[in-house]
Amino acid sequence: MKNSFLSKLTFWKGFAIIVLIIAAYAVFVRFTNGLGAATNLKDEFPWGLWIGFDILCGVGLAAGGFTLCGIVYIFNIKSFKPIIRPAVLTAFLGYLLVIAALLIDLGRPYRIWHAIIMWNPKSVMFEVAWCVMLYTTVLALEFSPAVFEKLKWNFPLKIIKSITIPLVILGVILSTLHQSSLGSLYLIVPNKLYAFWYSSLLPVFFFLSALTIGFAMVIIESYLSSRAFNKQLELPLLIRLGQVIPILLLIQLVIKVIDFADRGVFNLLLVPRTETYLFYIEMLFAIFIPMFMLFSKKIRYSRAGLFYASLFAVLGFILNRMNVSITGMEAGSGTTYTPHWMEYFITLGIVTLGFIAFSYAVKYLNVFEKSPEAEVTESPVVTSVKQLEIQVNK
Repeated sequence: MKNSFLSKLTFWKGFAIIVLIIAAYAVFVRFTNGLGAATNLKDEFPWGLWIGFDILCGVGLAAGGFTLCGIVYIFNIKSFKPIIRPAVLTAFLGYLLVIAALLIDLGRPYRIWHAIIMWNPKSVMFEVAWCVMLYTTVLALEFSPAVFEKLKWNFPLKIIKSITIPLVILGVILSTLHQSSLGSLYLIVPNKLYAFWYSSLLPVFFFLSALTIGFAMVIIESYLSSRAFNKQLELPLLIRLGQVIPILLLIQLVIKVIDFADRGVFNLLLVPRTETYLFYIEMLFAIFIPMFMLFSKKIRYSRAGLFYASLFAVLGFILNRMNVSITGMEAGSGTTYTPHWMEYFITLGIVTLGFIAFSYAVKYLNVFEKSPEAEVTESPVVTSVKQLEIQVNK
């Protein structure tokens, strides 16, 4: 038995076990000794890694669910249906883990339910709380057919399929509201958030970046799933997503330039300070590298090219959200903040749980479904894709 267990223990499984053990200890310390024992947060800087990465990034990275559902069910582009369930699963797990992270970050997590009965319609956080609760429920219902098919529960499966369109419309509305509202949270700190990131257009930037990164995450998730689970990579569909991403990035860049000109902050680009350097790195990863890569037909028609361009976009997105929530807030708060090692491990543990949950869902449920209308045939487009791939590999 012992030898059998060791023979199945791979490097990544061992790494996951170690991370989860350390993360569990950190969570225990946080709930038994308080936030001060497990974080470097303080009154001057109460929001740190768990808000900046776990919440702001987590919600944005899960945007692929509402974007693909909107494409398939609202715009009726059925060809994208084969990749919709993995996207919805990623979004659903993402929101569950965001809620878990929020429970760890809240000083009094046992009061999280107060938003349900104690209404404050003037609060942006109240709106975000309700949207996240409702959209998580919508995602659970959208993914439930995979569970019902496994259990052979035909009646509830029929009911869910009959209300798919209203569910998708509700999901798109809720996602649009809270993706933008996360940016609205920082509109109340004009004197604290550094000028590179503070703007009245923050809600617009947050929504556009989430929309863009939703497509990028679908590409990354599809690429990694094809390698990890030996699933067919729907390359022609991903190429079409890859055509949209650089256009959205270009739109963000144009709005950013107009916003900088309107606020008169171009002169800050020459100031030698940490915010300036991190802003340059952010723009390089979040906008310029993936935009130029995906505007190249040769790179866009390559599996690896699509993956790495999307990866650059995701890394830039994460850096942007961290700059907004941490880098841009340090100078204005009059203090410095470096995450405690327990903050890092709790975050890493949450991400690890997401990978494990996704792998088990793929193992036991019909996540990568096939539908007759969504099958990709050997069209000239597919042929050209294969030819370009051969050229790139050479």
